[in-house]
Amino acid sequence: MRREQIFARDDYQCVYCGERFEPAALTVDHVQPRMRGGDRSGGNLVTACGGCNARKGGLRLSQFLRDDPVARQHFFARAAPYVWPRILRAVAEELEQLSRK
Repeated sequence: MRREQIFARDDYQCVYCGERFEPAALTVDHVQPRMRGGDRSGGNLVTACGGCNARKGGLRLSQFLRDDPVARQHFFARAAPYVWPRILRAVAEELEQLSRK
């Protein structure tokens, strides 16, 4: 999918903070980073604002979501219909493991 298609699908809202932005302020985020086996399919791509994407940085998504309850709530509410179920399960399992530590 192209960037514009991802933004339109996500209604120009960041899946982490839930705010709506102009396209120039948005980025496409890989839920499962490519360096960890993620691909460029629509089921692995979500809309993120520049601020949230910068805060997430190189963190694993589960670490970022563990530390930011607002982002966690928005991610599972907004991204769940579009992200591959296997990726959502993996993120949820990692969150569960992190919460036990």
